[in-house]
Amino acid sequence: MNLAKTIIERRTIRKFKSEPVPFEVMNSLLKQASSLWKSEAPQHWRCIYYDSMESRLRLAESMFAKVIDSQLGKFIPSKLTGFLTKSVLNTPVHLVFIAASAENQRQRDNNYAAVCSIMQNLQLVGWENGLGMLWYTDPLLNNPSFFNEIGLKAGEKFAGILNIGYFDRSPKARKRTPAEINWTEFTTDTKPHLTNEDRYVSSQDILETLNIAVWAPNDGLREPWRFIYVTGEEAVAKLVPSHGNTSQSLLIVLAKKEADPHKQAEDYAAACCLIQNFQLLANSKVWYVRRTIPEWIYERRLPIPLKIDLQERIVAVLEVGTVEQISYTSSTPSTLNVIRL
Repeated sequence: MNLAKTIIERRTIRKFKSEPVPFEVMNSLLKQASSLWKSEAPQHWRCIYYDSMESRLRLAESMFAKVIDSQLGKFIPSKLTGFLTKSVLNTPVHLVFIAASAENQRQRDNNYAAVCSIMQNLQLVGWENGLGMLWYTDPLLNNPSFFNEIGLKAGEKFAGILNIGYFDRSPKARKRTPAEINWTEFTTDTKPHLTNEDRYVSSQDILETLNIAVWAPNDGLREPWRFIYVTGEEAVAKLVPSHGNTSQSLLIVLAKKEADPHKQAEDYAAACCLIQNFQLLANSKVWYVRRTIPEWIYERRLPIPLKIDLQERIVAVLEVGTVEQISYTSSTPSTLNVIRL
């Protein structure tokens, strides 16, 4: 896969051909997408697969039950509800993704980030195989009928539906804001402690990679992310004290914290997709990127004086370096759990 080309050229697709997508093809792509997610701890998630006409009709009825059963339902033209149902039926495959429950917010965020990253991976490997996708998370889905249909359990988090199918036309590209516009730097060292043998990833290399990674799906093209590049042994040691690596650079990725919980979740997911793009690209460059969510994120006590707005949240702290710099920690493969209805 030409990662940079695929990331930049991938588009959201809303209109699909009637051609069916074989289950064996999708299952293979799911396994590939899952294998691309690297984590030092097991991540648990599940996926519900809708491809038969019967299951798609049942899904459609559950999705729009909130509107139809409301007091305003009788005023909504049947043509509109019929159109919405038809759009679901005309989509060959729907994949519902659910993040597992967890005991604390940190682990819940890790599980949600894993699901969002795997969904992004699937969009990329799907695009390589001629499949277009739409990541769907409308507030209408927040209703008991839909949650009962997908079997959402207490503590689990619905991440979205990927509408999937083959397509004829790809929409035109919409510009992305260069990463340097949303980039700030922080250092505690006046002079970097480097030798001729050290091979550090420069800030310019990271920016160039981010300018590809920003071609991540994000609703309304809100581009909710911001980046803080941190250098210096003292700063790095305070932010990620437990790893003890020789890297002297960190990339902190933040997302806007919207007042609307639905937009807040969408923006967090978008930042996770950007991070996954970055990690895939870094891996192809023989860099090493360790993604962490430190405890201090939730304590709102910053180890160093970073300027973070109250309407922002840290999505991840990325330790960036070369494979030679950073000791390798084996990743735990993600658990693949697909239920076909």
